[in-house]
Amino acid sequence: MIADADPLNSDFLSAYVLHRRAYRETSFLVDIFTQEHGRQRVVAKGVRNNKQAKSSLLQPFLPLQIGVTGRHELKNLRHVEAMGASFKLDANYLYSAMYLNELLLRLLPADIPSDILYRAYAMSLQGLAAKDAIEPILREFELLILQQLGYGVELTHTGEYGEPVEPDALYQFSPQQGVMEQRGSYVPGKSYSGNVLLDISRAEWHSESLKAAKRLTRQALRPLLGNKPLKSRELFLQPVQESSR
Repeated sequence: MIADADPLNSDFLSAYVLHRRAYRETSFLVDIFTQEHGRQRVVAKGVRNNKQAKSSLLQPFLPLQIGVTGRHELKNLRHVEAMGASFKLDANYLYSAMYLNELLLRLLPADIPSDILYRAYAMSLQGLAAKDAIEPILREFELLILQQLGYGVELTHTGEYGEPVEPDALYQFSPQQGVMEQRGSYVPGKSYSGNVLLDISRAEWHSESLKAAKRLTRQALRPLLGNKPLKSRELFLQPVQESSR
């Protein structure tokens, strides 16, 4: 526990740390994802040199209860305690969890709550800690965060005319226009079969639907993420790792 909280002046929140960095001489600037208020940034004052290791709780993938005070955008952290054990993650499972954190940091506006996304994040960490298949976890989270941000990918109807996607037809996708029927033959790297798009919409995962969903979500996320590389993605490019992203 970092400090006793004044219940009259502090909101108690369920939270995960997304990122922290040194702030001034003795403090941390901490980005957190809360169930009640979405993404927030707080100052944890005087904890960096704390001999009682209070700062050890301010780490990713540990479920927390926190208390914050302040009326401004940058609030003060007054209370923190663990609400369970830290998720044990290593290798690609750790990098995948870091990727989820980066998506939340880069995409979520501050102070916009999403209970659905918070619960999905916690379930994703649970699946990664249990060493479940990585790609379905990442693809489902990507599709959900797009939907929660208002950029949901409609896969059962075309974006141009709202016609039903046909299993035997070919389609292309653009973030601006959505799914569009394609005339002509299959184009590698651009075409999607209707059957695979419908499988993705039902979360029916197999090698083809996972491969297509990875390409599709990258297309949809690119305009939102911009040109700045994702640090977690760079970890997957290391030769010793088996890329899932």
